Amino acid sequence: MIRFPTPERPQWQEKADQFGFHFHTMYGEPYWDESHYYQFSLEQIEQDLEQPTEAIHQLCLEAVERVLNNNDLLAKFQIPEAFWGWIKSSWENRDPCLYARLDLAYNGTAPAKLYENNADTPTSLYESGFWQWLWLEDKVNRGDILRNADQFNSLQEKLVHRFAQLRAANPDDTLHFACCQDTDEDRGTVQYLQDCAEEAGIECKFVFIEDIGHGEGDVFTDLDDQVITWMFKLYPWEFMLREEYAPLLLTSNVKWLEPPWKAIISNKAILPVLWEMFPNHENLLPAYFTEQEAEQHLSRYVKKPIFAREGANVSIFQDGEKIVSSDGPYGEEGFIFQDYYPMPKFGDDYTLIGSWLVDEVASGLSIREDKALITQDLSRFIPHVIVG
Repeated sequence: MIRFPTPERPQWQEKADQFGFHFHTMYGEPYWDESHYYQFSLEQIEQDLEQPTEAIHQLCLEAVERVLNNNDLLAKFQIPEAFWGWIKSSWENRDPCLYARLDLAYNGTAPAKLYENNADTPTSLYESGFWQWLWLEDKVNRGDILRNADQFNSLQEKLVHRFAQLRAANPDDTLHFACCQDTDEDRGTVQYLQDCAEEAGIECKFVFIEDIGHGEGDVFTDLDDQVITWMFKLYPWEFMLREEYAPLLLTSNVKWLEPPWKAIISNKAILPVLWEMFPNHENLLPAYFTEQEAEQHLSRYVKKPIFAREGANVSIFQDGEKIVSSDGPYGEEGFIFQDYYPMPKFGDDYTLIGSWLVDEVASGLSIREDKALITQDLSRFIPHVIVG
């Protein structure tokens, strides 16, 4: 795992705008950064990232089974009790899922360590699946990168294939896509997924979350009063279960992507459950439900809200003293406490690996950098290659 400097492509910003990558720069700061890239060997990808990603996912599925059969654990996950049976039914019915992203610490030699599982609403998909592949093609054609260079990236191919499978099970349904207004990154992710679904032959419509209505009877509707029967929503379950319309979720008979059981696997409360079930697993970090337990076992630990996004409200403690923290609106429902395992540092930047799954299969890689210890929404996206 080596970081190489490389010249930026001329006028790449104009090309990004042409291809719909409108959030390559946010608030005057670069989000996409192609001034350097990371190089991996094929062995590192296959043995250190691809295989552990799929193995960790299977551990998470075992943890879901345990949580859904333990009311005390369900309470710790802060899921409203009225939805416990509904989520359990979703799991027992094996409601199909689409994708997920594991956030990992990996330095090129030691085993990758799981920070968290973004299993419900992961973003940075477009830039992972499409834009960084286009970058590689351009760089190879320019002679900046060896022609035999590859990339761990079958995301688009696997997404289209997965949507084709889902279409076969729902041949006559329109698939609605939704995200919140005024979120360029979320809108880009959803548009990319909709493009993949349409390539698979699915009839699609888009509606903003704020524009979804309650139609006559127990149904959700779009702005054309079309009943929504199948929906991908880039909106987290922990929000949905607390909205005014939440009781309608139980009776509307919508097929959801991601399915309700993802409310368990995407919750950070799964981290102490994983550690209790699989102690000392080489890809897991010690994690606990209480700060007292963390202080008993760890000299350094990270305090994370069980519901949070983009590194918000995270604090790092050493010997009982807070050394770093991030702001945000989360934490009311409680926290978990995870061993502090630092990200590798290249130059002045800390590096986070995002490992993607499509239908439970490892499918691609994203890399985020930040000069701060806590990766947040504006942390830069860096492309990667495989050589050797």
